[in-house]
This record gives sequence, C-alpha cells and structure tokens, in this order.
Amino acid sequence: MTTERSIAASSTGNATGNAARKATGNAAEPPAVAERPACPAAARAEAYRRRVLLESGKALASLDDPRAAQASVLAELLATNGDTAFGREHGLPAVRDAAGYRRATPIRGHEEFRPWLDRVHAGERRVLTSEEPTAFFASSGTTGGEKSVPVTAGFLRRCFLPFYFAGFAQLVRHHPDLPARDDAVLNLWQDPHSPTGRTSDGRPHLGPSQLDFAKAGEDLAVGLGNRAPWSRLPAELGDAGPWERAYLRLRMAAEHDVRGIIAVNPAIAAALPHQLRDWWPRMVEEIRNGTVGGRALRPPAPRRAADLERVATRRGTLRPADLWPRLELLLTWNTYVSRLYLPALREEYGAELRIRPAPIGSSEGPLAVPLAERPSGGALMVSGCLYEFIPAGERIEPWSDTLEPHELQEGEEYHVVVSHVGGLYRCAVRDVVRVVGFAGATPIVEYSCRDGRVSEAGERVRESHVLRAVAAAGDATGLAVRQVMYRARPDAGPPGHEAAVAFATPPKDLGPFRTALDQGLCREEPGYATARRSGALAPPVVHAVPVEAFWQEWRRRVEAGERPTRVKDRVFRDDPAAWQRVLSLAGARR
Repeated sequence: MTTERSIAASSTGNATGNAARKATGNAAEPPAVAERPACPAAARAEAYRRRVLLESGKALASLDDPRAAQASVLAELLATNGDTAFGREHGLPAVRDAAGYRRATPIRGHEEFRPWLDRVHAGERRVLTSEEPTAFFASSGTTGGEKSVPVTAGFLRRCFLPFYFAGFAQLVRHHPDLPARDDAVLNLWQDPHSPTGRTSDGRPHLGPSQLDFAKAGEDLAVGLGNRAPWSRLPAELGDAGPWERAYLRLRMAAEHDVRGIIAVNPAIAAALPHQLRDWWPRMVEEIRNGTVGGRALRPPAPRRAADLERVATRRGTLRPADLWPRLELLLTWNTYVSRLYLPALREEYGAELRIRPAPIGSSEGPLAVPLAERPSGGALMVSGCLYEFIPAGERIEPWSDTLEPHELQEGEEYHVVVSHVGGLYRCAVRDVVRVVGFAGATPIVEYSCRDGRVSEAGERVRESHVLRAVAAAGDATGLAVRQVMYRARPDAGPPGHEAAVAFATPPKDLGPFRTALDQGLCREEPGYATARRSGALAPPVVHAVPVEAFWQEWRRRVEAGERPTRVKDRVFRDDPAAWQRVLSLAGARR
C-alpha cells in the first residue's frame, strides 16, 4: 500500500522554497510582516499541527480494512440513534448488520427527510438523533429547496471534525509556516462572522463554512485565516452584503503578506482576478487614505498604495500575484469544471503556486480526504460516515441495490448515499464520484458531477460526459476551453443539444470543434451515439462566448445576496434567463 503513512512526519520538501521568492518588476513589494509573537500563535500552530496529523493518522489507519471501519460506523449509528422516532419507525433497534440496515431503511433524497425535520423544528425531541441539534447546515438543494441538515455535538466530535482536521494534513506537511502566522492565510471559504439564518425554532441555519468553531467549543478548529485582521469586519461594516463583504476582506488582506489562499469552491478562486480588476482603483485609494469601506479604520499606507498603483497602471489590473508576490498555496477542489480553468490561473496567482486539493464533502457530510501522492481527489473517510454507492448510469430508487466501498471499480462513476450519527440515514446526496484508485482497500474518489441528465432521444448524457468530451475536443482542435454550460436545445426542430463554450482564444471557425465534441459524446455515452446514428438527435449547436460571460453570471448572483461559497460551477443549466444573458455576449450562431 502506498499512502502518506511512510512520510507523514517528514514530507516538507517545498515548505520554505517560495518564502525566499523576491518581488520583481512584475509585482508590488510585499507588505511588511509584523514581528511574530512567540506566544500564543506559535504554541497554537504547534497544537494545530499535532491535531491535524493525529486525525490524519487515524483516517489513514482505517484504509486497509474499510469493511471493519464501516461496520464500526454503522454500529455506533444504531447504538446512538436507534431509540429515536425515526429509528423506531424503521425498526433500527433490531438491525444487526449492513444488510439489515438496507432492508429497514429506504434511500431518500434530502427533501424526503422533511417530515422528520418539521417535527424537530416544532420542538419534538429525539426525532432523528438522540442528541438535540445545536444548528442545521444549509445549502441549496438539487430541487431548489433549502437543505436543513442536523448538526449535533456528537456529529461534530465523531464525524465532522476528524474529517475537517485530516483534510488539511497536506497543508500542514508541505506548508508548515502557514499556521504560525494569523495573517498568512486568506480564507475565502470560511466566514464564521457573516450573518446567518435561523430555523423556525430559532436555531442557527448556516452553511458549513459559517460555523464558528470557537462558539461550538473547539477553539483549535478555528480555520486558518479566521484569526486574521480581516476575518471579523469592524462593527460598523458588519451588515455588508456578500459582494461588499468580499471587497472589504480583500481590501484589508491587501496590506498583509498572504502566503496561502483557501478557496475550496474553485469558482471563488476563478473570480478573484476579475474582482481585483474591477476593484483595484478603489482598493488603492483606500489603502492610500487608510479607509475601509469609506471609514477611517487603518493607518494610511501611501507607499503600499503607490507600489500597487504603479503595477496596476502598467498591467491594466492587479493580479493576486501582484498583491502577494510570495503566494505559495491555493487549496481548492481541482476537478469537475475547474480542470478547464485552474491551469490558466497560474499566471494570475504566480508560476510557483502549488494548487492542492481540498477535502471533499457537502452539507450532508464528509466524503474524502486528500492523500500525499495524489494530485486530486481523496480517500473515502470510512471511519466517519457509512457510504453506499449506486452506478451512475442507474437511477436512484428507494430500494436500489447498493455497493459498499470495497466493491467499487476503478474508472467507474457512482452516486453517493451517506449515513451518519448526525441524523441522516441512506441519504442520496445527488453527487457523482469517479473512482481513480485505491489506498489499501479503500477507494480514492474525485468529484465528477452533479446528478442529472440531458435526454432528448433516449440518450443519458451526464455532466461528466460533457466535460470529458469538451476537453477531448479542445485537445483535438488545439483550442483551450475555459468554461462550458450545456442543455437540451429548446428551440423548435429536431431534438438536439447545445453548448456555450468559453475559449481562451475564440476560434474563427467552430466547425472542427463541434465535430470533435459530437464524436466525443458518442464515445462517452452509447445512447447518444445510437441516437445520432439513427438521426433521432441532431448535431450539437456550439456557441463561442467570452469567459467574461461566466464571470458576470457569478457576480450577478453574489451581488444579489448569495454567499460566494454557494455560487458554484454548473455544467447543466436550465435557466432560460441565464442562457439569454450568456448568449447575448456570443458571436454568430454556428
């Protein structure tokens, strides 16, 4: 077995290489670094490092025998929550093994847990969990409804926090200096001090990225960058909406020597250069005057402002690499659509930047933690959640046959079904993963796509089919693709598909790309190939659109009030208004 166990304590090869990088004529001088206090930051960083490596070691220890780890998770779930309303209704106290659990409990989407959640919100106790939820995780569901996932102390202690710590092991091992300075990391994923919602009974209803671990009683779990000066906005700016809040945090971070950026959602990392392009004049002026959001809250820094203005005037914008020339790390999901655009971001963030995979999870629960030797994806967190899988080509039904982790096949894609002590039982999370290898007997998975299909004539095209076909078409034609959206063609005529594709350099003739895309889809999905050969499906229509069109859609949603962590890449989009906005920037239809 080749995992990081053999190098767990010594893998720090590039830890300090980027630290010596000097600012050049292409970047502003980094801001002065405040003298580092010996305590408590250094002691806290060491305690954080030990905790991360401890949880990582525990997770790694389970990989050789996932069946035993999964049996232990199920036994704890049944012992903890069997005597609840849900448990009694499903006969869980009599369940003894995984087969019995599958016979007793149907697979449900999150929305189908609503009757039990309504009882919880009405004040009934011991409905889904023996412990009372202290909060509920939220995110937008596939059907458009708002999720409400119970969060109990036991779930945090037993499931979420071990995953959360273990997921940052690669950061600690390869970038050990980052935890030692509170202002070394710009955390664009977590914002625990942002406004949160409430359930009908008054409990917090928030995204996982908004959880305040200090209030939850786990001070060591306060995320890197969340003790930085910009992590808590001044009181007079605290009611700023998501768009302005993003600016204010960046404006404050611009005066610090940021070395690492945590984005997790890669759309945030892709948006940052566009934000700086639009915001740099305001940012420079505020740095010069010592203002934040128009209020005099910082000492004026005319030298820093002059450095940045000189670079921006010459280049026409400010890049992350210009603000932070010693930037060494971007931690983010690096699969799905981001495979198209992350390579090009190196010019914006700096050629020596290391892009490392973030832990994979959702509001429903943890999924996988990165491994040292893998550039993407991660090993299933088999010690924290109970996982079942359904082949991605099959529909999810209440009594679908499922596979256990050790039964998965490399190269195949699967729907994910998760159970855990937090009160979810065989919940279909609507994510599709691809198995890319094994660590011991445990699958290493990558996020592949969301559940969903385009089907006009019997074909069953998934987002992952489209992404692989688009990438292959780009390779075949020498065209670099940066973004894509896809749907069944809505206009009259023979059934067909259409794609809006953002190219690095728009082609003069889309014909070769369209042909290559059609051929790629035929290779990816046999039903598509059959429909095309029979004439039941017309060739795809391809629109060349600028990357700016996708950025403007992201910006529109955040300006409308959505938190950036929730505005994610999506290949399949059915919103006619969004298509109209994007295609309004396209060239002639070809």
